Amino acid sequence: MKEAKALVGGLPGTYWYLWTGTLVNRLGSFVVPFLALYLTRERGFRVEEAGGVVALHGAGAVLAGLVGGTLADRIGRRATLLVGLWLGSAAMLALGLARDTWQICTAAFLLGLLGEQYRPAVSAAIADVVPPEHRARAYSLLYWIINVGFSLALPLGGFASRAGFLTLFVADACTTFLYGVIVWWKVPETRPAHLPRTTSTAAHSLPSLAPFQDTVFLGFALPILLTAMIFMQYNVTLPLDLAARGMTPATFGFVLSANGLLVVLLQPFAGRLLGSMRRSTALAAASALTGLGFGLHGLGAHVPLALLAVTVWSIGEVLQAPVASAVVADLAPPHQRGVYQGAYATLWAGSACLSPLLGTWLLGHLGRAALWGGCLAVGLFAATWHLAAAASRRRHMDVLRQLYPEVSTARD
Repeated sequence: MKEAKALVGGLPGTYWYLWTGTLVNRLGSFVVPFLALYLTRERGFRVEEAGGVVALHGAGAVLAGLVGGTLADRIGRRATLLVGLWLGSAAMLALGLARDTWQICTAAFLLGLLGEQYRPAVSAAIADVVPPEHRARAYSLLYWIINVGFSLALPLGGFASRAGFLTLFVADACTTFLYGVIVWWKVPETRPAHLPRTTSTAAHSLPSLAPFQDTVFLGFALPILLTAMIFMQYNVTLPLDLAARGMTPATFGFVLSANGLLVVLLQPFAGRLLGSMRRSTALAAASALTGLGFGLHGLGAHVPLALLAVTVWSIGEVLQAPVASAVVADLAPPHQRGVYQGAYATLWAGSACLSPLLGTWLLGHLGRAALWGGCLAVGLFAATWHLAAAASRRRHMDVLRQLYPEVSTARD
């Protein structure tokens, strides 16, 4: 009982309203997973045309991280959340009602750009209100509820689609709008007042590119990007390869469901293990396990082996998610928390765009051995990079702790 109370207690009310809003939003996240199916079945798009529309949504999401993060620092977390959630809800309805190809393409891009802007604002708000020593746990619980909501949304979306795909768009738009209502009703502005101004050109641009001029942040971000590109292979190349080796879609769905189950079961309790590790070690272990897990897919498509592989890279996901968000919160100056969280979100959105292109090219031209062996090599390389960059980030963190009391005392 004490452990359960420690798991959920000690976090401010604002955090729990954001947490609840995220759950409501994710429970209605029907459209994106079913978007390609909707376009091919309902709108008569060819597969490659549907892929192009999905890529447009991804391109909008790449920009959303930087734009949303910049707005969170300029106009505030609350305003950015309201604008992003309510305009994203409108974009969702527009996509569901669009009929001409140009309308669908435009709406898909706007959905990515507007509908994903809330993410860096949420992460920045958590860094604002949660004490440094509790941030890793706060991000861990947020990531957990995202996975819980998404795991429930998939079967709910499949059931709701029987009433017509428009039902998915309306329900998704309603839950997104409701998240905005929760923010408007219960979430105050959290951006610290009287923040210092900067004269950096990168900081005043829209979107701000300040994080990408921070060499310490880049030393952290690039191995994260490499790891994310490995992880995103589950979305396209993994089902293609396993299907080519005789695994049925139903079996693949069963195997992949182990990922969501493991994240839901392990994520809330990962804090105890992570609390005893240096953050650079946890990040290195996450990259190595992600690479190893996907590398194991190269050994065969038997269900026990595939389940083992999914288990290994799922543990890597559990290790990385809360630690990486907490590191970003510490690296960011208080007046640029949104920008830095937006840059971090952009890494994942960018990997979602690049990974299918690179992965399918490797699978088609060089074969599965090169693809999965390459994942293992890149994962080990990223792990080595995390360890090599640790000393520089440790020195940088020591300086930041003298400037900002908000920086945690976690070991890097």
